[in-house]
Amino acid sequence: MRITLDATPLLGPRTGIGRYVHHLVAELPGALARRGADAEVRATTWTARGGALRDLPPGVHQVGPRVPARALRELWRRGGVPPIEALVGRTDVFHGTNFVSPPTRRAAEVLTVHDLTYLHHTATVGAASLLYRELVPRALARGAHVVTPSRTVAAAVASEYGLPDDRVTATPLGVDPEWSRAQPPAASWLAGRGLPADYLVFVGSLDPRKNLPTLLRAYEGLRADVPDAPGLVLAGPAGREQALAAVPGVHLTGWLDDADLRRLVAGARALVLPSLDEGFGLPVLEALACGRPVVVADIPALREVAGEHAVGAPPTDPDALADALARVLAAGDTAADRAARRARAATFTWAACADATLDAYGLA
Repeated sequence: MRITLDATPLLGPRTGIGRYVHHLVAELPGALARRGADAEVRATTWTARGGALRDLPPGVHQVGPRVPARALRELWRRGGVPPIEALVGRTDVFHGTNFVSPPTRRAAEVLTVHDLTYLHHTATVGAASLLYRELVPRALARGAHVVTPSRTVAAAVASEYGLPDDRVTATPLGVDPEWSRAQPPAASWLAGRGLPADYLVFVGSLDPRKNLPTLLRAYEGLRADVPDAPGLVLAGPAGREQALAAVPGVHLTGWLDDADLRRLVAGARALVLPSLDEGFGLPVLEALACGRPVVVADIPALREVAGEHAVGAPPTDPDALADALARVLAAGDTAADRAARRARAATFTWAACADATLDAYGLA
């Protein structure tokens, strides 16, 4: 059996979807071995600039030519060519890991739908994402099986598209064990980057869905009520936006490698993620794995992931978010609290994600 995945999200700096694809590709061979399945895992990328993948696990091979993703999406939006077999050769399953599943000759289609932002928050996404409004229904009409990062999104997709339960599989994401071993940064590490010793942290992008303006208003309100409030550190793509450094108390990191990001989160007073919408909210799970408190937008996916281990606030209410931050800062942070957060995070594993994905592939 041949299984081929779209690994284009592995190219360039890896966002949450890139990390999902990385861990899924890494775990699938082990999941297949646990089932005694005779299957080959292959990865392909859609790019005209050269998409060599340099960290594929043993036994996973890259296939397919250099083809621009934009051109392929336009062709698939208009019709049924080229089928995926014309690009990667014979395959029994093709898994579109990022909203796009191409037409096939015979291969079973599996499609990851991470969230429904492209339908319900159209003002927050770009033109490429808006094409999912056409590409996803086309794949579903061909019979594609949908996988989602959470039960929340699985239910939303089934409702939105009128799919029966056996057409949608939730494959909750996992957390790298390194997060549970992360240690706070040394004072010299923080000082060398111009970061405060006491800080809250936001990990994410400037994507409007991440709701950064509301976070900044909430943080200003927190500082007005708590003059000695910790700094607010913005990590990831948002941490490259120099204009944000003009906000009092806000500090930027730029891109961080995995080890430095783990270190930064492990040393935070709390992580805050006020997103308008999320399919899963990987930074929340990673912060819990570090034993850190989390403040989140009170939306279904983040409630599903954090359970009782988060303080929530309506995502459009900066005063409520400021109050949530103040409550977390005033609360205790005992060894028992930290252990409970880590225990919650440990229930999410990438191995389980891969096992559930094989169910979607039809491998019993």
